[in-house]
Amino acid sequence: MTNAFNLTAPVDTLAMEFTREFDAPVEALFRAHADPELVKKWLGPRGLEMTIEEWDFKSHGGYRYAHKDPSGEYRFNGTFHTVRENEFVLQTFEFEGAPDMVNLEFMWFEDLGGGRSRLRGRSICPNTEARDALLSSGMEGGMTEGYEKLDELLGTL
Repeated sequence: MTNAFNLTAPVDTLAMEFTREFDAPVEALFRAHADPELVKKWLGPRGLEMTIEEWDFKSHGGYRYAHKDPSGEYRFNGTFHTVRENEFVLQTFEFEGAPDMVNLEFMWFEDLGGGRSRLRGRSICPNTEARDALLSSGMEGGMTEGYEKLDELLGTL
C-alpha cells in the first residue's frame, strides 16, 4: 500500500510542512532515519547514487552526504541539534550549491498504533526566495519517491 505524501507551503510564511504515514512501527521508521546504511537506501529520488561522508545521528551531531547522477553531484550538510529516539529530530539542512541558505527542520515521529506510524515535518527557510526555489526544484517529487523507497525498505526490516 502506498500512503499519500502531503506537502504544503502556507502563504505568507517561510515554512513548508509535510506529513506521511507508514505501515511500520515508529521504531522502524526512526531507525531508518538513524542508521546511515539504511538512509542510503531510501533518501532522495530514484536514480541517484548516495554517498554519506558523515552521519552522527545524535544531539549535537552532524551529517554530510552527496547525491550523484549523470548530470552532476549535489552535496548537503547540517547539524542534528536535538534527537529524541522514536519521537523528534531538530536539524539544520543546507544544499551546498546554495551556501548560507540554511533551513531549520523539525520532524515528529508519531506512533499510530497497530504497527503504523506518521512522520510530520516542518522546514523553515531563511527567506521566501529560498523556499520557492526548493518548491520549484522538484523537491516534492523527490520526497515522494524517497518515501516510496522507504516504504519498500520498512517492509524488509
